[in-house]
Amino acid sequence: MLNMKVVTWSLGLFTAFSFVVCVFYGLVTPQSIHMHNFLEIVLPAFKWLTWWGFLLGLAESFLYGVYTGLVFVPIYNFFHSRWLKL
Repeated sequence: MLNMKVVTWSLGLFTAFSFVVCVFYGLVTPQSIHMHNFLEIVLPAFKWLTWWGFLLGLAESFLYGVYTGLVFVPIYNFFHSRWLKL
């Protein structure tokens, strides 16, 4: 059985860290291989290279991870408890 708090925080921090890595990658590589177009599509109201956009993207990324944990853990625990009894 998975712990909701541990998985949710882990996924939230993982996605926030991944966002920071993507932004850093975009700053050190040529514009032709940036991921900013993808980030602007996936993260509502995100704008590349603005402080507001960075903070909003960081918060949205964290919340996407939290959402994933909140949905995944109960589903996993449900199937784990049902199929382990077989």
